[in-house]
Amino acid sequence: MASPRLETYCCPNRDAATQLVMNFHPEVFSGVCIGSASISLLLTILQLLPKKGQSPRKMPKASSSSTILLLISICDILGGLGIIFRSSIWIGFPGFIANISVVNRTDMWPSAFCVGSAMWIQLLYSAGFWWLFCYAVDSYLVVRRSAGLSTIVLYHMMTWGLAVMLCVEGIALLYYPSLSSCEDGVEHAIPHYITTYAPLLLVLIVNPILFRRTVSAVASLLKGRQGIYTENERRLGTEIQIRFFKIMLVFVICWSSNIINESLLFYLEMQPDINELPLKNIRSAALITWIIMGVLNPMQGFLFTLAFYGWTGWRVDLKWRKREIPWESLSSSTAGENTYPSPVNYQSNIHDSKKISTTDSQQTDEAISMLSEGNTSSDDRATRSSPIYQGW
Repeated sequence: MASPRLETYCCPNRDAATQLVMNFHPEVFSGVCIGSASISLLLTILQLLPKKGQSPRKMPKASSSSTILLLISICDILGGLGIIFRSSIWIGFPGFIANISVVNRTDMWPSAFCVGSAMWIQLLYSAGFWWLFCYAVDSYLVVRRSAGLSTIVLYHMMTWGLAVMLCVEGIALLYYPSLSSCEDGVEHAIPHYITTYAPLLLVLIVNPILFRRTVSAVASLLKGRQGIYTENERRLGTEIQIRFFKIMLVFVICWSSNIINESLLFYLEMQPDINELPLKNIRSAALITWIIMGVLNPMQGFLFTLAFYGWTGWRVDLKWRKREIPWESLSSSTAGENTYPSPVNYQSNIHDSKKISTTDSQQTDEAISMLSEGNTSSDDRATRSSPIYQGW
């Protein structure tokens, strides 16, 4: 799981609330994390592998949106591996971890492992949050015809730069003046919690707004394409809206428990004695949400692939050949073999004065296809004969 409590636990003089949750059946909790992360990891990889029965069409160039979706899955996979490794050490070597509980100036390996594993998990999931924010931004820019594959470089700089900067800054303030003598009190840990939850809250607040604006822009594009809004186009707009809804639903399900748990623990930290009888229900709620976090946080990777691509099936095709991958659903057109250019090239087509009339239509179709790529449900196939689907 990903929680700033993991880093706080590395301080020998940790607060009582952190001690409460981290000492609550640590073997059981680590086993839950390993099981959830392992299942999510295997199913996520299964979702991304090519499947038998897919037509071996020519692989198109990647769009910025599909690249971002793949990077989100990669962050979840690497974060899940960190959870499995960390939890396995906790179960297999409980004495090794116990050395963190005392100031041990001769053996720094337990503390180094505690900090390194916690930072790895936190950094990867934080980068996933930033990539999800970039996906919302890119979706909006695509329909506004202001984005392309070239913007992926800017997304990389923003995502990894902000994730590393916030992670390092939060850790530095948390472990000031040194790991073996962290400052006492809640105040010194607050910047660490802010830098951890800032990208999460950004996605929760800003992404729904951007998705709503994107859906409105998609409706305008579909209406302006032929001057009418047919049933097929209405269905496509609803399809994209449902896709965005599923993405936010998965995010809320996987991370709302973290916000609830952190609020409860901060309330306990404000009390003179967290073991008082009136606080029993709050302690129980904090422990319950702690276990829920261990289940839901690692499951984000698999649930996101369901939201991105739907269920892709069990029949894996491991043959090495050039074929379309699941996160790219732009296909060639039917009978005439008339394929539209890659979405990354539409900006250069605008400057071709001889093809202005057809370029606008192509750009509209490409923008919509980039938002709906990965959808392979049976309901879609019935509408793909519509002109707006030609060239996908």
